[in-house]
Formats: sequence, C-alpha cells, structure tokens
Amino acid sequence: MRLYSLLAAAKINLYLEIMGHRRDGFHELVMVMQSVDLADRVTVRSLPSSEIRVQCDHPLVPQDATNLAHRAAALMAAKYPQAHHHHGGVEISIEKQIPVGAGLAGGSANAAAVLVGLDMLWQLGLTQGELQTLGAELGSDVPFCIGGGTAIATGRGEQLDSLPSPPNLYAVLGKYQSLSVSTPWAYGTYRQQFEATYLQGDEAHSRRRQALHSGPMVSAIAHQDSPALGKALYNDLEKVVLPAHPAVADLKAAMVAAGGLGTLMSGSGPTVFTLTTTREAAETIQEQVRDRLADPDLALWVTRFSSTGVQLTA
Repeated sequence: MRLYSLLAAAKINLYLEIMGHRRDGFHELVMVMQSVDLADRVTVRSLPSSEIRVQCDHPLVPQDATNLAHRAAALMAAKYPQAHHHHGGVEISIEKQIPVGAGLAGGSANAAAVLVGLDMLWQLGLTQGELQTLGAELGSDVPFCIGGGTAIATGRGEQLDSLPSPPNLYAVLGKYQSLSVSTPWAYGTYRQQFEATYLQGDEAHSRRRQALHSGPMVSAIAHQDSPALGKALYNDLEKVVLPAHPAVADLKAAMVAAGGLGTLMSGSGPTVFTLTTTREAAETIQEQVRDRLADPDLALWVTRFSSTGVQLTA
C-alpha cells in the first residue's frame, strides 16, 4: 500500500480589491495572496478498489462527495481514467490545523494537496502549471494553494503572477470559532452596495491590474519594507463584513490597539490578522488580544509567512 503525506498551507490576503463584474458571474479581482505555515496534514493512500474515501478529524468537515478534497480526487479520476484504473482508488485523511470557515482557504489547500498527492501516487508527471489548471476547475483559491508563496492573483483569483519573497513576517490570526461568513453573501452584499463604483470594460481592468503591480503593496514586498507592507494592507470586503458582524469589527479594533505593523480581515472573513517582525512580538499581541476580549469562543494563532504551498513531508 503506497501513500504520500503532505502539508497544505493556509493563505491570507494582504490585498483584495473588487474591480467589477465578470461575464461568468464572478467578480474581477486584484489580490496579493500569502502562504503561512499554519497547515493541515493531508495523506493520500492507494486503495485496491476504485473508490474515493475521505476521513477528517474535524466534526464540521464533510467526509462525502461534497468535500473539496473528494472533488479533487474525482476530477483526477475523470481526467486520467487509465491511471485511476491501474493504480486504484484513494483514501484521503485530513488532520485539521487550519480553522474551518475562516477565510484561510483550508478546503482549497486540502484539494490542492490531493491534486499534488495523486500526481505522485499515480505517477502522472504533471507540471505545476498543469496542476493549477486542474485546480481552477475546483475553486479560485486552489491554483494558488498548490504553489503558495506570494503572488498577485487576478481574474476571479486563479490567474497568478509570483512575487519575490516578502520580509520574514509573523501573523497573529484571530477567529471566533462559532462564527462563519458566507463568501457568496459577502460578495453579493458588496455588489448590492457598491456596484456603482465598479470599473467598466477590459481596458479599465487591465489598467488597474498594472497599477497594483507598481503600487505600494508590491513595492513594499520588493524592497523588503515591513512597515510599508503593513500600511498597504487592504480588503474591500471589510466594508460589508465588519458592519454586519460587530464581533469581527471588535476583534480588528483589539488587534489594532495591541500594535503591530498592520491589521486586516483575510478574504471574506471572519479571520483577522496582525503582522509583526518577530515571534515574540506576535505572542505578546496574542496575549493582549486574549486578555482584552476574554472570550472563550475566540481562537488565536501565531504563524509565519511561508514560501511554499503544498509540501511533501515524512
């Protein structure tokens, strides 16, 4: 019985701007995405039968065909039926460390790990680009989660341009465990409230994408300028999520009050993060936020920027 064990890294958004409509119904986005070393362990193991099984140690993660990791395996089986027939099915075991429903791409990272793991298990020899093309069929974050690191993401998030490694920063992540925010709700509400501000036409979108490439965030990354990076953090979705979820707004305020280089909600939330240059500073902020809010439902993590997405591990 053959198996591969992989670490699937979470991601945070350092920048998220909604530019306008896409013809496929999604939004046209410009984002800067960053991997962190908070990661799930995903193990893919050959089965003598042709079935796909998913096991997970978290009670809120589905273990059926609705799980994105299961869908990733089903996609590989459909695309490469001969390899599936020759090598058999797969058992996918997920050990969760990334919080569920947090806006940290945990499900997408798991799916990315399955694509990478089955490529090795079935000896397909796919390139990273080929795996990312497959990943885009599953979700907008999956292509980034395969390679990870730091990247500008455009389109609906699946078009990636790698960036140089940013400063070696730490992030304090905070999430209320009982709270989740629907991504479709967040984008739909933003459309209702701000559609009048959307850019019109491909040329306007192209100009805005180019502006991000030469803007403060990318410049801060290129120059290893940690304070400037903290000041350039931006997320359009805060405009709708924070007013609708006071607990998330209060968490952000507590993190801002505790210091750090900059504080932002990641993706559609509800996770909020603050950046620091050292683990000691991050742990101090973690304790200050815990003391200030004193809520047993609030979970806090300290993690570090990572240069990789899916990694093979022993």
